[in-house]
Amino acid sequence: MNDIDRLGTTILGYPRIGPDRELKRAIEAYWAGTLDEAELQRTGHDLRVAGWRSLAGAGLDTVPSNTFSYYDQVLDTATLFGALPARFTELGLSPTDTYFAAARGTAEAPALEMTKWFDTNYHYLVPEIGPDTTFAVHGRKPLEEYREARALGIETRPVLVGPVTFLLLAKPADGAPAGYRPLERLDSLLAAYLDLLATLHDEGVRWVQLDEPAFAADRSAEELDALTYAYDVLGSAAARPRILAAGYFGDLGPALGRLARSPIEAIAVDLVTAPSAVDTVVGEPSLRDKQVLAGVVDGRNIWRVDADRALAAAATLLGSAAEVGVSTSCSLLHVPYDADRETSLDPRIRGWLSFARQKVDEVVLIGRALHSGTGVVAAELEAARAAVRDRANAPALRDPAVRDRLTRVRPEDSRRADHRTRVAAQQEELALPPLPSTTIGSFPQTADIRRARAAHRAGRLDSAAYEAAMRDEIERVIRLQEDLGLDVLVHGEPERNDMVQYFAEQLRGFAATEHGWVQSYGSRCVRPPILYGDVARPAPMTVRWARYAQSLTAKPVKGMLTGPVTILAWSFVRDDQPLGDTARQVALAIRDEVHDLEAAGIRIIQVDEPALRELLPLHAAEHAEYLDWAVAAFRLATAGIADSTQIHTHMCYSEFGDILPAIEAIDADVTSIEAARSRMEVLGDLERAGFGRGVGPGVYDIHSPRVPDVREMTGLLRTALRAVPAQRVWVNPDCGLKTRGYAEIEPALRNLVAAAHEVRTQQHH
Repeated sequence: MNDIDRLGTTILGYPRIGPDRELKRAIEAYWAGTLDEAELQRTGHDLRVAGWRSLAGAGLDTVPSNTFSYYDQVLDTATLFGALPARFTELGLSPTDTYFAAARGTAEAPALEMTKWFDTNYHYLVPEIGPDTTFAVHGRKPLEEYREARALGIETRPVLVGPVTFLLLAKPADGAPAGYRPLERLDSLLAAYLDLLATLHDEGVRWVQLDEPAFAADRSAEELDALTYAYDVLGSAAARPRILAAGYFGDLGPALGRLARSPIEAIAVDLVTAPSAVDTVVGEPSLRDKQVLAGVVDGRNIWRVDADRALAAAATLLGSAAEVGVSTSCSLLHVPYDADRETSLDPRIRGWLSFARQKVDEVVLIGRALHSGTGVVAAELEAARAAVRDRANAPALRDPAVRDRLTRVRPEDSRRADHRTRVAAQQEELALPPLPSTTIGSFPQTADIRRARAAHRAGRLDSAAYEAAMRDEIERVIRLQEDLGLDVLVHGEPERNDMVQYFAEQLRGFAATEHGWVQSYGSRCVRPPILYGDVARPAPMTVRWARYAQSLTAKPVKGMLTGPVTILAWSFVRDDQPLGDTARQVALAIRDEVHDLEAAGIRIIQVDEPALRELLPLHAAEHAEYLDWAVAAFRLATAGIADSTQIHTHMCYSEFGDILPAIEAIDADVTSIEAARSRMEVLGDLERAGFGRGVGPGVYDIHSPRVPDVREMTGLLRTALRAVPAQRVWVNPDCGLKTRGYAEIEPALRNLVAAAHEVRTQQHH
């Protein structure tokens, strides 16, 4: 096969925020008006150039482009094909500001809904596609980025969200007829893709990558037929680049054969998430004239590759396809940039790690071993083996006391009294009004808070002064909430850097990074901790802050904890034991904290599980096993307390239909959920499922800078009350307020309290 035709060693995507979050800072400065568009574009250009040069210099055979985004690749696709709703395009803004309006919303135009990208902690913006949406190529981003790279002497492969996945991720636009599905617009969208492919072909583009991860999930016959049709149409185009269809996050199952029988040239398969997919590939005769990219380097976790296992998986495919290349299992968007920068980590732990830069080297290593023989890279392979052996044998991975405690857990340790008994006890204890108002937990992290935390971490501010600063902030937040008229208060979490990292830094078995930033959505980045060993809680983590906050007010103050499933989902987790076993270890640590909060006089304890839906496997056959251990972990963490102590949980960015029985089964007294962007759609699912617990559907979308007025919030509350009785409804924002500013949240919360009062009064009369 001609080298020009070969994909060889490659990756499916790369981080884009910058090693030091340069893009985050530039975007937020642009939003604040302190950076102009030209400077924003220059930052983007510089990051792209640095990325391409790094990838080409590492020895990859082919390099992707168009993986950069100022916010989200799905939003980029909607923008590229002119599929933004009219409420944004009619604002009269520049293209850049129209794009950000769709992402963040404006006073006149609520933002697009946001939800999780399959089972990852990345969030995408949900396209709104109606029967009248007109698809056409409206932008030149893939072409311009290809030209940028070519000017550096680097030939790249533009990456696009595949057309069928794009439509399956979309929702019907407002006003669409009942029963309408965006997939009905496939022909129109394919025409736009064909136009783009022709333009790229005329430019000299050799390969294009179309991502179809939707087919790693269960799909209907109609959806599989749509995939067949789409790739027959695209593959039959007279003028197009070669097409690589990338399926990742699981086994493509029947979709693999559909793609293999289409006229496209290559398919990428994820052999990390679904090792058994090797058998599917080997058993597919239609791949004999195709290239297959073996995704054997994990794009989602941060452990050094088991080179022997990865090489064996790739070698198994030899002979099953015209050419076998080596790649990451998915885009490296989900991991940090460079493990070598983590100089403050224990060197032994650092030796176990592989971030994006190291994963590129691993792809090159396994590709060379596959095609040139292991002798050519014998030293590199032995170094990889040594790192894997060292981690497997490290004493720090196993704590006999933790393992012994788990063996002594009994079924009754996870049970509470029936819900009705608890409701009566909690009403007597708390004496809350109907439609009680509260927030989800965090308040804005001001510049002063961040400076104090940074100074304390650097040793410039001693512990006494730091604690005093945090106490001052807690008192300010308590007084503000009393002034606003909220019914249940929070301490605002000024001491917390992140809802997972804060706990990880106080639990044994975790390590924290300094530079391990990963994009969560838009300019929002997180530093997932590394869970490498058995988990235990040496000492209380939140009690002194909650006790202090409660001492300042007669109103109840919620204790705020992160649940075991979310701690796992938002960490890089050990892969040497079942995830359910690790979840139970974390659950016992959280259980100890719950009991200590109750002993300190905290009568409402919120254990957040926003990631419960996120970790749900993509195949329904695997749901029951996951939900069994996830529910068991939450119940283990929250049981063993008085009936009068109220347990809340919070879930966000979730399509809840698949997990409604689990939401009931976790047995929380109150569940708050994201609902504002979706206009309370989720409550229909709750009503149909007969959900009988308290529920707080968000009436204020905190992911947008806009301030909703009282009328908008009362409208959402009235919609909620059509599905849930008033005695079970709480009034709250969609999520925590950490990323917003006080200029936004104070008027919004005043409106929230006013809306609760207005609807409460109407209900009373």
